[in-house]
Amino acid sequence: MSIAGYLQASISLLQDCIDHASIQNVERAVAEISRAFDEGKPLLVCGNGGSASDASHIAGELVGRFLKERRGLNCICLSADSAVLTAWANDYSFDSVFARQVEAYGVQGGTLLGLSTSGNSKNVVEAFKVARSMGLTTIALTGEGGGALARHTDILIDVPSRHTPLVQQAHACLYHYICERVEAGRPS
Repeated sequence: MSIAGYLQASISLLQDCIDHASIQNVERAVAEISRAFDEGKPLLVCGNGGSASDASHIAGELVGRFLKERRGLNCICLSADSAVLTAWANDYSFDSVFARQVEAYGVQGGTLLGLSTSGNSKNVVEAFKVARSMGLTTIALTGEGGGALARHTDILIDVPSRHTPLVQQAHACLYHYICERVEAGRPS
């Protein structure tokens, strides 16, 4: 595929997102994250591989700043602490490494945002199960259909593709929008 063809595929997917049914859930995600912050509750974010980097990116935008000067927001990236990740995975299981952190940092009324291009990442699914049992709102950014996460999420934002790189590109657009809208509602 040429660069022009690749960029056209990216444009086409973003266009498809505009008309996709779950696009309305982006505004629901903004409202839920904003509500949690208004109530002093944390936003926990997790993902694997490229999605782990995206989770860290989201935390950086919200703890730091996106477009305006404001107070830092209580956002914790569950894939960022290498000591916790490796200790728990070594002693127990990588499948429960995010669930354990949800137990530690999650509070009723808080929010968990998970990114998984397939929607089938076991450790993200397990984190969502624990989050729901604790009364957190769960928001998933996935590829088409939502995979196993769809059954465990309150707000599903599934990108209408299963091509991992394109899904991740769409996720970046969507979470940047979420960060911008959440930040816009915060006092300077």
